[in-house]
Amino acid sequence: MKGTTPAGASTEREAAAWVRGMFGRVARRYDLANHLLSFNIDRYWRAHTVRRLRHILANPEARILDTCCGTGDVALALEHARRAPVFGSDFCHPMLLFARRKAERAGRRSQFFEADALALPLRDASLDLLTVAFGFRNLANYAAGLAEMRRLLRPGGTAAILEFTTPPNPAFAALYHFYSRRILPLIGGALTGDRAAYTYLPASVKKFPEAGELARQMRLAGFEQVEYEYLTGGIVALHLGTA
Repeated sequence: MKGTTPAGASTEREAAAWVRGMFGRVARRYDLANHLLSFNIDRYWRAHTVRRLRHILANPEARILDTCCGTGDVALALEHARRAPVFGSDFCHPMLLFARRKAERAGRRSQFFEADALALPLRDASLDLLTVAFGFRNLANYAAGLAEMRRLLRPGGTAAILEFTTPPNPAFAALYHFYSRRILPLIGGALTGDRAAYTYLPASVKKFPEAGELARQMRLAGFEQVEYEYLTGGIVALHLGTA
């Protein structure tokens, strides 16, 4: 369980640079591509995650960070649910620009800052909730990512990882992989002008640990009460763990 391995990247530094550049290239059409390629189901995945975390969001004093925040959808959904600002971080500057503009247009107060999810500039045990949606899979080192999440959470704090995974049903998995390999790169490439980005997506999902293995790795990283649930037939899994 090392980390993402884009084509042509042979080190963690090269992998991170490739991912940062790829997201920078697709940032302008990223939201549109996500909604169309998921048939708008991505909105449900985020809303469901927020609902699962409502017991934490009910605490007005909770300190919350959404890392690998992209254009800010999860951070802003968390703010809307708790009616108080949260923090969002990402290491791709163009993505953050869109997140900040989106927050301004919506009149939201969440704050966004640029940082690598493997080395966040925050104190130990400083957060009550740390979320990452569709970004954990892109980390250059998954074990280091879990260790960083564990470092930042206070005792009893919660980590929430929403990520693509391999559907457990073989027939549905075959259909999903066909769509991912053949259809997704065509549509994603046409929308963003970067077919390589949407060829990387299914390849990264295929290499990513299955849900049960990710849960095991969370336990090895020190998380307790680890649980996960499949969404939409197992296209996506939501993992929760307590520090």
